[in-house]
Amino acid sequence: MMSEFMPKRTDLESILILGSGPIVIGQGCEFDYSGTQACRALKEEGYRVVLINSNPATIMTDPQFADATYVEPITIGTVEKVLRREKEAGRPIDAVLPTLGGQTGLNTAMAAFDAGVFEKYGVEMIGADREAIFKGEDRQVFKDLMIEIGLKVPMSKVVHSLEEGEECLDTIGLPLILRPAFTLGGTGGGIAYSASEYRDILQRGLDASPVTEVLVEQSVLGWKEYELEVIRDKADNAIVICSIENIDAMGVHTGDSITVAPQQTLTDKEYQRMRDAALAVIRAVGVETGGSNIQFGVNPANGEQVVIEMNPRVSRSSALASKATGFAIAKIAAKLAVGYTLDELPNDITRKTPACFEPSIDYVVVKFPRWTFEKFPETDETLTTQMKSVGEAMAIGRTFKEAFQKGIRSLEVKRFGYGLDKNDKWLKAERSSEERVGESEGEDRTVQGESAAGSFPIRDDVLTRKLRVPSQGRLYYVRYALKQGWSVEKIHELTKIDPWFLGQFEELVEFEDHLHQEQLVEEWLTKAKPLGYSDQQLQSVSPGPSSGMKGWRELFFVEPVYKLVDTCAAEFEAETPYYYSTYETPFSCNGKPVIDDEIRISDKPKVVIIGGGPNRIGQGIEFDYCCVQAAFAMRELGYESVMINSNPETVSTDYDTSD
Repeated sequence: MMSEFMPKRTDLESILILGSGPIVIGQGCEFDYSGTQACRALKEEGYRVVLINSNPATIMTDPQFADATYVEPITIGTVEKVLRREKEAGRPIDAVLPTLGGQTGLNTAMAAFDAGVFEKYGVEMIGADREAIFKGEDRQVFKDLMIEIGLKVPMSKVVHSLEEGEECLDTIGLPLILRPAFTLGGTGGGIAYSASEYRDILQRGLDASPVTEVLVEQSVLGWKEYELEVIRDKADNAIVICSIENIDAMGVHTGDSITVAPQQTLTDKEYQRMRDAALAVIRAVGVETGGSNIQFGVNPANGEQVVIEMNPRVSRSSALASKATGFAIAKIAAKLAVGYTLDELPNDITRKTPACFEPSIDYVVVKFPRWTFEKFPETDETLTTQMKSVGEAMAIGRTFKEAFQKGIRSLEVKRFGYGLDKNDKWLKAERSSEERVGESEGEDRTVQGESAAGSFPIRDDVLTRKLRVPSQGRLYYVRYALKQGWSVEKIHELTKIDPWFLGQFEELVEFEDHLHQEQLVEEWLTKAKPLGYSDQQLQSVSPGPSSGMKGWRELFFVEPVYKLVDTCAAEFEAETPYYYSTYETPFSCNGKPVIDDEIRISDKPKVVIIGGGPNRIGQGIEFDYCCVQAAFAMRELGYESVMINSNPETVSTDYDTSD
C-alpha cells in the first residue's frame, strides 16, 4: 500500500549525529559504517549534518562526510557545548539521530535528554525517542512489555543491589545468566554456576551498568539462538531484513558465535512464529523509524520460543545483515527518521524495487569472529555472554559447507579450511604415527582455534572437556571427535550445537576419506571445490607437485564463477555489482567449459584494492579508511575501483564505495 504520509520533513534543517568514539571490544567499525551511511544519506537529502565523534581512524570523521565535525569526547558536556555553539553561530540544531552510534551514542543521547539539554535547545530525538529506547534497553520494562503482548521470556528478576540479588539464588536457582542494563557487548555480564561466582559477577554488572541494574535470568544454556533484523517506518510498515542463526547455543555472546544467514534449522512454521513475534516486539517497544535487532532463544527439546533482548538501534548484526543481503539498513534507517516510508525509498541495488520488499537470498552467509587471545596469555579463552572477539570475517557460498570453509580462510589465521592443511595436527598424525602432536594446552593460541591436547587419538576426557566448554577452537575438536568415530548425538549432548550443523561437519569429515582414497584428480576437484575446499587443502592430500592444483583445475575447467548479491534472489536485475565467488557444477560439457557467471566487465581501466580483512589488534579500522580513500581517488581519476575484502563491518565493503 502506498503511504498517505508526506515524504521527508521540511521543518528540519540541521541534524546532529552521535558517533561511537574509539573502537572497543563489542563496539567496532560497524558503527563507523552505519554512521557514515547516515551522514551520506542525510546530506543527500539536503540536510546540514553535524557530527560528534572522537575517533581519528574512521572515514566518518573525514571533513567531507559532515558539514561540521567535532572531534571531541562523546559526553553530555560536549553535546551541550556543540548545541550552544551551533545556535550562537546562527545554525541551530533541530534534531539528533542517536541510533547509529552504538551503545555510546544511545546512552549519551539518553543522558542528554534526561538532563534537559535537548529541551533547552529545542532538539528533537528522531529515529527512536527516549521512551522507545528506555523500553528496549531497561531490562524490567522490556520484560514486562513482552509479557503484556503475550510473548514468553525466561524467568528473571531485575536487581539493583547485592541484597536484592540474594533472592534469585532461591527463587530462580543456579546456573544464572546476568545481563547488565545499558552496557555494550555484554560488558559486566556472565554465567554463574556457583553462589560465590554469582555474587562476583553481580557486583561487576552493577558497577558496569550506568543505571546500576542487572537482569538475573533463568539459564537457557543449550537452547538455540537466533536474531532477526527488523526495520519499521512511521506508517507502521515493518519488514524482516534478515534472519541469523548462531551455531553456538545460548550462553555464548552472539558477537563471539559463528553465525549463519539465513537461519537453517527452523521449520517454516517456527520461523513464521518468530517473524511475527519480532514485528510485534518492534511495534510494542515503539521504534517508530529505523532498524532493531531482536534476539530469540528456542528450546530444541520442544520448540518453546522466548524473547531474549532487543537493541533499539543498529548493531553489529545490522552491519552483517546489510552486507549479507545488500539491503542498506543504516542508510534506509536515516531516511526513515526524516519522514520517508519504506515504499517511498528505492532499493539501491535493484533500482527497480522499493525498500518495502523483504530481501530474499539464494546463497548462504557465514560470519566468523576473530579473537586475539595470543596477545594476552593470561586471558581466559572460555566464551561467555561477555563478548571477547575483536573483529569478524564474512564469507558467502552457495551452500553452508562452502561458505563455512571460505570463512575459515578469511580469518587469516594460517588455516585454509576445516582441516587438511599444513596446520592440521590430525593430518600430521596420520602421516607419522610416531610423531607426538600433543603440545601443551597453552599452545592452543599459536594457531587460532586448534591444537591437539594429547596424542592422537585424543583422550576421551580431554576431548569431552574441549567439546563441553565453548572456546575459539571448539569446532576443530568437533572434527577430531568425528574422526575418532564419536556420533553426532554424543557431540550434540556435549556442545548443544544443532545436529543439522554437526551433520554438515560430519559430511565434510566423511568426504576427507573420499579424498584420501580417490585417485582421479578430476573427481577430486569437481566434488571438492563446491564443498569449499581450497587448493591448499587439496594439495595436502595430493601426491602431485605443490604448484599443480591450479593447473589441474584449469585443465578440467574447474574455475570459480562470480554471483551477484542483489537482495531479491535474481528476481530483478541488480544495478550495483556486489559479488561473491562460488564453484558450481557442471564445470564442463562435451569437453567445453560451462560458465554461469554474473560478473560484468566494462572497458574502463581498473585498479584492484586489496582490503585488510577482519579487524585484529594491530590492524583495525584505519586500514579500511585508507581503502575507502583509495576507492574514491580512483573514481576521481577515471578508473574503476575493484575492492576485495572480507570484513562485513566496514565502509570499504559497502555496495557503493567502489565500482
